[in-house]
Amino acid sequence: MSPTRYSEATVPTEYGPVRVVVYLDDSEKEHIALVVGRGALAGANGEQVLVRVHSECWTGEVLRSHKCDCRDQLDQSMRAMAKAGAGVVVYMRQEGRGIGLGNKIRAYALQEQGADTVDANRMLGFEDDARTYDVAAAILRDLGVARVTLLTNNPTKVDGLRAHGIAVDARVPIAVAPNEHNADYLAVKAKRMGHDL
Repeated sequence: MSPTRYSEATVPTEYGPVRVVVYLDDSEKEHIALVVGRGALAGANGEQVLVRVHSECWTGEVLRSHKCDCRDQLDQSMRAMAKAGAGVVVYMRQEGRGIGLGNKIRAYALQEQGADTVDANRMLGFEDDARTYDVAAAILRDLGVARVTLLTNNPTKVDGLRAHGIAVDARVPIAVAPNEHNADYLAVKAKRMGHDL
């Protein structure tokens, strides 16, 4: 699957100016590269670029839900890139670890009945994590980024990018303090999904 660069413009944000590059994949889904500072230019020079591959989280980013740590991870990543003067967030439209918003809310309903996040996905007939990283790798290549320091708690992202030709030279975990609503969720991600929290 090779995404096509569809549109781009610079947007003023609290992190400074961000170049927003929209890509269209083969299924007509839009994914976004947020280029901070000289982000992609650094990659073109063969430098290691600070990168986060971030999956869309409507509940966390729009509702500011306390059930997950997604919004905090995105915010910390953008701040780190602004401080470094360069970075790229590849914002993937893979809500709910790839199952979509409707099924994510169905999984939440099962969690209200006592299932954890992994078991809820399985009860709905989904994998623990259905995300893929081929499109993210293709977007990074299109931007000229081949070597990255990856901001993530999820070792699977490292493996996914490497499998598609991106050199992940380092992984930097993102520390997010748990709250009363997500402490159990974060513990399950660490224990059952191997996340480094």
